[in-house]
Formats: sequence, structure tokens, C-alpha cells
Amino acid sequence: MPELPEVETITRLLNHPADRVFNYSHPTCSRPGVIGCNICSCDVLWERTIAKPDAKSFCVRLINQSIREITRRGKFIQFKLDHGFMVCHLRMSGDIRVEPDQPETIQKHDRILLHFENGSRLVFNDPRKFGRVWLVDDPQTVFGGLGPDPFSSEVTPVRLLEMLHNRKRTIKTILLDQSFLAGLGNIYTDEALHRARIHPLQRSDTLSMEEAERLLKSIHEVLMEGITRNGASIDWVYRGGDFQNYFKVYQRTGQPCYTCGSPIERIVHGQRGTHFCPNCQKKR
Repeated sequence: MPELPEVETITRLLNHPADRVFNYSHPTCSRPGVIGCNICSCDVLWERTIAKPDAKSFCVRLINQSIREITRRGKFIQFKLDHGFMVCHLRMSGDIRVEPDQPETIQKHDRILLHFENGSRLVFNDPRKFGRVWLVDDPQTVFGGLGPDPFSSEVTPVRLLEMLHNRKRTIKTILLDQSFLAGLGNIYTDEALHRARIHPLQRSDTLSMEEAERLLKSIHEVLMEGITRNGASIDWVYRGGDFQNYFKVYQRTGQPCYTCGSPIERIVHGQRGTHFCPNCQKKR
């Protein structure tokens, strides 16, 4: 599943598509790609991709609107429109791309096509069909249950420690909970815990102030490295970067830890594969 760095990478690509692809001179387009361009038509090729409203209403409401801003919230991509918001969650295999609007280049797993007056289109592609798109007046109707972004200024070490002590669950389970912090998934949680030298099964309410500081610093470092490397391409459905070549524990079962040389172990916790170094991440 695309996590925060992968979603951030896609969001940045949507905001800054390749200069050579698009015609910028069209009067309805204020920026490269689709920002500020009028939507002239919409095709929904898999209706269940639309979570809200129904597919017909979705298309009717989008026509003659333009995209004003594209941002990320946790693992969601938010499109601010003239009126309302389009919110996308990629789930297991979703992807969004901007490209010239050519019928012969439609791909097998394309689910939604937004056609723009400047000759470009925005495509939601999803081989496994788990991704969802909402068209709403208020994005909080979709985001309401999300916790803060890991990079939010409100998440200080002191605040993080308070949040951890209030939950009283294993640290791995909590970090995967999107109502706790929005954006972390299996990859970056395992990598951050290893960097912070915290066992994934450590109870959250037993962490010290020093450990909370290390954890927050590690989360920031791992996410920033993932973003810098354009995410991790470990699944054939994600066209991303090369962070997978720099994993310290994730999917390295049995291989030596780069820090101490001990074999990396894998356990299943909360139905999720969990990777850690038993020497560097001792459970108290």
C-alpha cells in the first residue's frame, strides 16, 4: 500500500508534471498540467471506485469545474475545486497520473478519467479496485477520524509521549493506527522503530521521554528519506523511487543487521508482517 512518502511523491508529480508533455498556452490553464484547467468531461469506468456520491452525480458536479490546489492529508490526496473537494485514497494499488488526453493510451486498469480543455487528462488507475474517490463539500467528512500528520508542529516529543501513554497498546499497532498519526504504514513503521531502537511489541505506555524523542526523530528521518527517494517500489503496481534499496529491516528477514550483524527477524503481529533486529531493538 502506498504510504506517506509514496502519496507525497504522487502529489508532487501532479503539481509539477513534465514540462515537455503539456500545452501551457490554453487560456483556461493557469499552471502546467491540470491546475486551473476546466474539466470538460468525465468517464467512470468502474463505478465502485466512487465512494460518494453516485457515479452520475460525480461527473455532473465535476464538469466545468477546475482544480485549484492539490495537497496531501495522511495517505489521502485532496483536490480543491472551484466548489467542493475531490478526495482520493489509493488503498493497495491505486495511482494517479496526468497525461495527454489520447484515447489509444487508456490502460487496462484505468477507473476514472477527467478530461480537461487544455488537452490533458487526470487518470485514477487501480488494478486491485480497492481505491476510492469522494466528491464532498467538506473534506473533514472523509478526514474526520485521522490523527495529526507526523510533520505537524503539534506533534512534539512531549505531546507524542502523552499520546503514547494514553493508548496502552504495542507501539507497532499504535503507529499503524491512522487515528494516532496519519500516513505511517508497515514499511516506514518498521524502519522508524529500528532507527529508534524500540522493539515493535514494546507497550506504548512504557516508553520514556528519551525514547519518545528518538522515535519522533526517527519517524521524521525515515519519512524524509522516503520522500527524497520518491518512495519505495516494492510492489509492481507502484511506479515509484528506490527507497527499497535502503531498507534496514523491512523485507530483510535473516539478513545481517547493518548496525550489529544479528539476523533480522520477522514476526506476525496484528496480522501484519513485522521486521526488527532482536539485538538493537530489545524488548523491555
